[in-house]
Amino acid sequence: MTTKPEKRPYSPQGQEAYRHLLEEIRAGRLGPKMRLTETELARRLNTSRTPVREAIRQLEADGLVEHVPRVGAAIRQLDYSEVMELYEMRVVLEGTAARLAARAASDVELAELESLNTEMARARSDAEAMYRLNRQFHLTLLDAAKNRFLTRSVNTLQKSMLILGPSTLEETERQAEALVEHDRIMAALRARDGAAAEAAMRHHMEAAHRTRLRMLRDRERPADKI
Repeated sequence: MTTKPEKRPYSPQGQEAYRHLLEEIRAGRLGPKMRLTETELARRLNTSRTPVREAIRQLEADGLVEHVPRVGAAIRQLDYSEVMELYEMRVVLEGTAARLAARAASDVELAELESLNTEMARARSDAEAMYRLNRQFHLTLLDAAKNRFLTRSVNTLQKSMLILGPSTLEETERQAEALVEHDRIMAALRARDGAAAEAAMRHHMEAAHRTRLRMLRDRERPADKI
């Protein structure tokens, strides 16, 4: 009887390179169709090629990188239908998380959500801080839903969304809208009204979707000729 060899875990250096590349994708510094060259990335990350190779394999497993003939590893570009499908799932999953959190969140978790929302309002002049606080708000709400399978699904979805580039909160108008939407979500959570919390979160996600589509159109629009 033979046994399959154990899957070799990625090295700490590979994990660090992976996290760094994820952040570069999230920030838009590594965008769709950009080639990932091991030598160049190793130089930028001040590491050897082996951790970079491990990181690229992880990104490929996440569906963020693909191998293009005569090019090699490159960041995937989602087509219109994939973007639509991602946001359709996000509306469903995050809406469900809000509904469950309205029932299951502790008073401490609600207080933490309130605090994060207040910090977001204070950080309106700093898009990066708003992104970080917004992400923490949604992760805290997801934890408050207390459903491990839902958490796993949302985490997988969030990785796929990194390909889309910078947060919709880069737009000043969207920042103001998001804060109002968060207030409505919080009001429903405080009232322990699951249906209202789900409806408010769905509205929040749909508004983000509209902004995302506009950002993608602007990115793809050719520059005006001088």
